[in-house]
Amino acid sequence: MNRNETNRSRRQFLGQAAVGGVALPLLVTSNSVAGASKRLNIAAVGVGGKGRSDIANSSKGHNVVAICDVDKRTLAQSAKEYRKAKQYTDWRKMLEQKDIDAVTVSTPDHMHAPIAITAMELGKHVYVQKPLAHTLFEARQMRLVAQKHGVVTQMGNQGHSGSGYKTVVRLIQEGVIGKVKEAHAWSNRPIWPQGVRRSEKSDPVPDWLEWDLWLGVAPNRPYVGPAEGAKKSRGAYHPFNWRGWLDFGVGALGDMGCHIIDPVVWSCGLSAPTKVWSDGPIPNGETFPKWGIIQYEFPGTEFTSGDNFRMTWYDGGKKPDQKLARLGKGEELPSNGSLYIGEKGVILCPHGKNPTLHPNSQFGEKIELEAADDHYQQWTNACLGNGETTSHFGYAGPLTETVLLGTVAIRFPGKKLEWDSENMKFTNVATANHFVHHNYRKGWEVPTLTQG
Repeated sequence: MNRNETNRSRRQFLGQAAVGGVALPLLVTSNSVAGASKRLNIAAVGVGGKGRSDIANSSKGHNVVAICDVDKRTLAQSAKEYRKAKQYTDWRKMLEQKDIDAVTVSTPDHMHAPIAITAMELGKHVYVQKPLAHTLFEARQMRLVAQKHGVVTQMGNQGHSGSGYKTVVRLIQEGVIGKVKEAHAWSNRPIWPQGVRRSEKSDPVPDWLEWDLWLGVAPNRPYVGPAEGAKKSRGAYHPFNWRGWLDFGVGALGDMGCHIIDPVVWSCGLSAPTKVWSDGPIPNGETFPKWGIIQYEFPGTEFTSGDNFRMTWYDGGKKPDQKLARLGKGEELPSNGSLYIGEKGVILCPHGKNPTLHPNSQFGEKIELEAADDHYQQWTNACLGNGETTSHFGYAGPLTETVLLGTVAIRFPGKKLEWDSENMKFTNVATANHFVHHNYRKGWEVPTLTQG
């Protein structure tokens, strides 16, 4: 095979692999903005932290027509950058603005699905930060609503478009290490409070924060401001410490799993897990535990060995056995990454960096890397009818479901939960089904997301 044929073959399998694990076609939008030279009118919900970079990267060459944030300080700062954008603290009022083509959603996890589904049902294209949703039911509805309305979607797991993860897919699907026998994925998160209990104090809500809008669909609770000497004046929940709380976030696994588990699912062509269980501590009813180890079992594929395939997730400083990586002297596992144990060797992929083959003595040649894409530009181009997104909700929805299964398993340590993906239920532990979805606070119901 000559070089041109090789490159063409790689492009073909990377395109197929983007959805091969979920047996779904790429979602081709019927609602793109006509005209290749047209500028999109983009709105943003959440413009601080990650939201600031999401709107900045998405809006290159386009118009920012609306910005929304419950923190008036953050909103005012963003307004200095986007002087023509209308300002809102309530996303529901923002979505009444008629000229919006596309929306970025960069809020705490519990508000991703309510905002994005409302926008999609209005025909808006959406870019939603990872994890796509707060519950399994929400993640499924995100995919179905996107499909129904033909909008262009993208989840904010930017590594999916990066050189490193795309190269892992090629190496595994070309059989460089043979069939994959098992995989491991891990993160050094949490870097926020977990394994803590709710404060009994209640502070006055500052005049710069719309606390009721911040709570949104979550149960009501008092605002608690920063403790004395707290880093960057972070309160108990807003603006950063919400990730570990069961009502608002999905912990370390939810935060980083959509990044680091992505190349495992993608490269091995995995479908939904059939079993999931936890080897770590149980949540205390308020927050996720300080660390976790989650085991997933999937049906085997053409890229894996055996009838079933095992992937293990670690967080809170836990990692797989160093010996599995077959590293050279002085080498260590990175703080965040994934590891693929093959019949012929091992691939190690640090998160955000390029993969390496091990043992070094066996794989001496330099790895040819796949070219990276611009994750944001891929979305805006697709909104204009040019190309397609690769972390669209047809792929990102099932990926998020896989990740979120682990957040249910954490609540039942030592029990192998058997998962029926088609019917969205656990078949052997009935009480686990209580965590597939939750009820929204009165007055915040979203019809598509409200179970009868």
